[in-house]
Amino acid sequence: MDILLDYLKAFAVGGLLCVLGQLLIDYTRLTPARILTLYVVAGVVLGAFGLYQPLVDWAGAGATVPLTGFGNALAKGVRDAVAKDGLLGVFTGGFTAAAGGVCAAVFFGLLVALIFKPSDKNK
Repeated sequence: MDILLDYLKAFAVGGLLCVLGQLLIDYTRLTPARILTLYVVAGVVLGAFGLYQPLVDWAGAGATVPLTGFGNALAKGVRDAVAKDGLLGVFTGGFTAAAGGVCAAVFFGLLVALIFKPSDKNK
């Protein structure tokens, strides 16, 4: 029964973040690219102040998978690297923390590009 509750919490938090993004698209003049950037920056800011980690602990993948989770991972990476390496960690921490996710995104993007034939939507 606990696993079902975990799924429900992840679905609720991830769904809420998606609903918020959709509302921003529908009712503001923000472009999708700006909303995505806003989500990453919000994750960085909330992570930097330690406000995002309790949400991650409660909702699991519902908080780590969306772009706010990526921003939180960047902030956590920088915070950990600064504690370990000092000022140099400001420059290396974000890259180290996000390297796995960025590498996976590039790899799977390449894989999809090789499998499917891209075409112009205007045709």
